[in-house]
Amino acid sequence: MGRGPLAGPVVACAVIMPPDQRAIAGVDDSKQLTPQERRRLAILIRGRALAIGLGAASAREIDRINIYHASVLAMRRALARLVLAPHHVVVDGNPVRTLGVAHRAVVGGDGRCYSVACASIIAKVTRDRLMQSLAVRHPAYAWSHNMGYATAEHLAGLDRQGASPHHRRSFSSVAQTRLLFGAPDDVDWMTAAVDD
Repeated sequence: MGRGPLAGPVVACAVIMPPDQRAIAGVDDSKQLTPQERRRLAILIRGRALAIGLGAASAREIDRINIYHASVLAMRRALARLVLAPHHVVVDGNPVRTLGVAHRAVVGGDGRCYSVACASIIAKVTRDRLMQSLAVRHPAYAWSHNMGYATAEHLAGLDRQGASPHHRRSFSSVAQTRLLFGAPDDVDWMTAAVDD
């Protein structure tokens, strides 16, 4: 969770839900839920899950190995932290050659697979809490509201303060912030690349 933001880690979650119990009502793709719904559901998921593993890759790791490889690293860390070995692994998105375990990839899995949706909710809630904690030490970027995404407030903070140690410096919005904010009116904004 958190591949698109300009700051903070990417967080992955692996979860094993009991196969003999009904699905928790309301569990869905974390992006379709409000923050309040995610927090409420995360409590229920944590209470019912047989095992939960969380993994993250820092902004420095993202800059060093790129966001794709950092996401895979976070997924591998999450799987390694499970106290039970899963019988079958389902990942959201495309197959991951370097994951290190046999798995089934499901594009849009967080909206189509219950256990993937549960994992996405836990990962999102965890990352949001982390960004809110970092916001206390770095209030200029409004991370408590934008969670590190490229909002106007966040970009204005980057322009005023420059990048923090938690910014992904390899992301073009961070790397070019001073250039773009200081650019003349005739700059071609269509060529300014922004990661999403």
